[in-house]
Amino acid sequence: MPSVRVLLGSKSDLDSCQPIKDTLAEFGVEYDFHVSSAHRKPEQTALLAKNAASEGVKVIIACAGMAAHLPGVVASHTHLPVIGVPLSGGALNGVDALYSIAQMPPGVPVAGVAVNGAKNAALLAIQILATSDEALAARLKSFKESMARA
Repeated sequence: MPSVRVLLGSKSDLDSCQPIKDTLAEFGVEYDFHVSSAHRKPEQTALLAKNAASEGVKVIIACAGMAAHLPGVVASHTHLPVIGVPLSGGALNGVDALYSIAQMPPGVPVAGVAVNGAKNAALLAIQILATSDEALAARLKSFKESMARA
């Protein structure tokens, strides 16, 4: 059963989001992965958000570029924490996506990471999960200690 649901707005985002898959796998965190545009597949996107909690998901990571509506749309359909990953591209090279994620209206929060911050999104999801999983917390602590040593 996946603890994290990863949503991409487009297949063209697969390479940018690979660090999410790699990092979750490194920590042994189960996840599922979907390409579902907030604009081209709004009903499917809403269902992926609405059904996530009943499917055992605890955190959602949503990656999108340009207008980056995906994280906000997902957050509007779930009570779970949503982490938005703004992706570079378009005329503003990801700044537009960053602003879109950061400027959510009151009551619809989305946590945001840096432009192309896929690895940090995975690590933030792991930190959220680690608040109720001692074994995961120990792996995360060890990871951070090894980073400090390096």
